[in-house]
Amino acid sequence: MSYSHQFFQDLSQEVSSIPTGSILSKALTNTDKVKVTIFGFDTGQELTEHTAAYPAILHFLSGEADLTLGKDNLKAIAGSWAYMPALTAHSLVARTPMTMLLIMLID
Repeated sequence: MSYSHQFFQDLSQEVSSIPTGSILSKALTNTDKVKVTIFGFDTGQELTEHTAAYPAILHFLSGEADLTLGKDNLKAIAGSWAYMPALTAHSLVARTPMTMLLIMLID
């Protein structure tokens, strides 16, 4: 199966306005091999601990967050990048308004 290409010159424009006290998400790509979603988090917003059925990559584009991967507590900043195998417990708390790209790799 073939897919057309995609290009985003400035990903920040995809979540340029994060609603106060909220999390904004926007699907950018959804194929049978990869799902890409961009998130915008307002300060204090969080994702409670959970797992995902597929391996994933987190790429932090702006802001700061406390990220937990398994038993590791990490500080994510603009430019941080993380790979998570499937079923890795993880959570996140935004310390500032922040944006993050989630890339799920479908087996």
